[in-house]
Amino acid sequence: MAAKHRTFCPSSYKVGTMSEKFDCHYCRDPLQGKKYVQKDGHHCCLKCFDKFCANTCVECRKPISADAKEVHYKNRYWHDACFRCAKCLHPLASETFVSKDGKILCNKCATREDSPRCKGCFKAIVAGDQNVEYKGTIWHKDCFTCSNCKQVIGTGSFFPKGEDFYCVTCHETKFAKHCVKCNKAITSGGITYQDQPWHAECFVCVTCSKKLAGQRFTAVEDQYYCVDCYKNFVAKKCAGCKNPITGFGKGSSVVAYEGQSWHDYCFHCKKCSVNLANKRFVFHNEQVYCPDCAKKL
Repeated sequence: MAAKHRTFCPSSYKVGTMSEKFDCHYCRDPLQGKKYVQKDGHHCCLKCFDKFCANTCVECRKPISADAKEVHYKNRYWHDACFRCAKCLHPLASETFVSKDGKILCNKCATREDSPRCKGCFKAIVAGDQNVEYKGTIWHKDCFTCSNCKQVIGTGSFFPKGEDFYCVTCHETKFAKHCVKCNKAITSGGITYQDQPWHAECFVCVTCSKKLAGQRFTAVEDQYYCVDCYKNFVAKKCAGCKNPITGFGKGSSVVAYEGQSWHDYCFHCKKCSVNLANKRFVFHNEQVYCPDCAKKL
């Protein structure tokens, strides 16, 4: 901001009543007994002063008479009544002012000129105004509104979307994913399984309700089970070792035949114990044999 200044009047001429026998320097009319102006060593009548000597007012473009109050600033001149703030027109002849970009401003308007502008209403944000600032842009608090419902967001929570801003309710309605289980908006966090969104607290074991996010689990006919519940309540039992076939870790491969299932490492000949996974075998009396042992039955 430019520095503050005070107005002043020049003293380059003298106004008085002539008592001697002098004539006007310009029109040669006698001045004795009349008001006159003495400027630059010459005496002239008021009419000639206005015509030949007076300064021109920057504002109204009329001569500033010798008996008028004059304001002078940086080689520019005003009638005192014409020396006003360019914004609010407040008279400044007897007050401090600010000169900025060739304009004369009162202190209040100069402050507004230098203040940041609200992105919403484009008016100045001055000291004392409540405001919201986001990524270098600033709004009056009441100008920061939801792009959808137009309600004031103010200093509340919001979601940016490109150049727009949404209150929590509108963002949930327009953009948020909805949980497969509870059908409520997922505002933060959440997980995705097979392209379907869930709240972490909704994605749980159907039997014990243990949270499955970040844990090993098994899906069976759109039901989800933790490892323990799957073993205890769902998994088939190996016809060899009688333990659950979970598909986890060792023995993730399964051999199934005639309605029975085996871990691949449990599928071996009843007589010689050779492993028969991915090999030819003979099934006799609910038992598994290799072809050689089957011949000896």
